[in-house]
Amino acid sequence: MGSARSRKKPAGKKSSKQQESSSNRTILYVVLGVTGVAVLGVLLWLGLRPEPEIADVVTFPSPSRGHEVGLEIPFGELPPAGGVHDPLWQNCGIYDKPLNTSNAVHALEHGAVWITYREDLPADEVAAIQDRFRGQTFTLISPYPEQRSPIVLTTWGVQLEVDDIGDDRVSRFVDRYRLGPNTPELGAACTNGIGEPIG
Repeated sequence: MGSARSRKKPAGKKSSKQQESSSNRTILYVVLGVTGVAVLGVLLWLGLRPEPEIADVVTFPSPSRGHEVGLEIPFGELPPAGGVHDPLWQNCGIYDKPLNTSNAVHALEHGAVWITYREDLPADEVAAIQDRFRGQTFTLISPYPEQRSPIVLTTWGVQLEVDDIGDDRVSRFVDRYRLGPNTPELGAACTNGIGEPIG
C-alpha cells in the first residue's frame, strides 16, 4: 500500500500544470485572434483603398446619350468620349480605315475602349498597336484623321493621350475603363453591329 501511495502525484502539482496549460492555450488563442484581425484589416484596406490615379486621364462627366439615325460626327483633334450617336454600334476589332465616329461612340456606350492613332503614324508603330490588342474583346482600333496626339485611348467619358503604345499607362487605362465603371450599357454586345474588322 505504501508503494501505491508514493505513485500518486500531489493534487497541487496537477492543478498547477493544468493552469499552465490553460494559460498557454489562452495566450495562443489571443495571439491567433489578434493575428487574424490584423490580416483581415490589411485585406480590407487593400480591397477598399482607392486605385492610384492614372496621370493625364481626362474625365468628361455624364456625356449626353441618345440615338439618331444617320448622324455624322465630324473628325476633330480628339475622338468624342460619348454623346448622341448612331443606333448601330461598331463591331469591335482592328480596322485600317477611319470609322464612322457615330458608330464607334455607340461601341463605347457598350464598354469598348477605342484606340485611335494618327494616320501618319509609322507602319511599325501601327503594327505594334494592332499586335498588342489583337483578339481582345471590347476593343476598337482605327486611324483617326486630324488627331493631335499619336495615340488616344477613349472609353465612355474618359480619355488618355499617349505618344507610344509602350507607355505603362496604356495597360492600366484599358484594365480600369474597358467594361469599366463608366459603361452606361454594361452587358451589351460589341458584335453583331456594323463593320468588318481585319483582325
